[in-house]
Amino acid sequence: MPDIGFLAPYDFSPLTILSFALVLAGYGYALLHMAPEQRPGSVRIVTFVLGVLLCYGVMQTRFDYYSQYMFFVHRGQHLILHHLGPFLIALSNPLPVFRFWHERMGPSLRAGLRPLVRVYRILQQPVIAAVLFVGLIYFWLWPPIHFDAMLSRQLYWTMNWSMLLDGLLFWWLMFDPRSPVLTSALGYGKRILILAAVAIPQMVLGAWIVFSRGMVYDVYEVCGRAWPMAPETDQLLGGLLTWIPPAMMSILGILIILRRAMREDGRVVKPSQLAGENP
Repeated sequence: MPDIGFLAPYDFSPLTILSFALVLAGYGYALLHMAPEQRPGSVRIVTFVLGVLLCYGVMQTRFDYYSQYMFFVHRGQHLILHHLGPFLIALSNPLPVFRFWHERMGPSLRAGLRPLVRVYRILQQPVIAAVLFVGLIYFWLWPPIHFDAMLSRQLYWTMNWSMLLDGLLFWWLMFDPRSPVLTSALGYGKRILILAAVAIPQMVLGAWIVFSRGMVYDVYEVCGRAWPMAPETDQLLGGLLTWIPPAMMSILGILIILRRAMREDGRVVKPSQLAGENP
């Protein structure tokens, strides 16, 4: 029998559990009440739920314990919170489902979301999104900041939530399903350029951790490690997880965007072209 105790929260956070429960409940409610032709396909539904559950799993299961006492597990945690989980959620395009949910809200609730929409539009500026995406990784891995974050419960939760929310914003910008030809969505070429640009500093940071002499993150020496692993090995594995998988995620994102661009090429006609045609 598997150890189901692994699924129990190590550091119980009512806010985190409530947030994930509301997201899944809202998504499920919308699916049940949407017209059949409006519902997303089963692949998109599974992709969304998988992305949400992965993020929940690294925040509210025993996995979180190992993340606090092993550097390489911590890097795996942030790989899921900042990359894989948001990647899957954005790729599933849940916007039509949540738009349906949003329309069922009362006017007061919709009005309360307007300030968040303004902040969202600012953060989705291409330069801001790219700098914030890479900057948060560097900020939380700056040794003095990382030391404090791993010893402070409030800072630790702030770190994890900031990585998750920023990952959702960034990957949504990359996988925005709207056509750049017909809407104000970011062009495919710019998305590819951003993905290539953010990959380079992440690779540099990972390589620096891998090839550093001596211990960069000594907080794991202070608190002790969950497993009897050599500190050098722990740091090496953590550096590799910071170096290689994020770069591969950028490459995968570029391939997906290229595929979308090629499928759209020739199928979408610009409004200006239609206006210029003779009747």
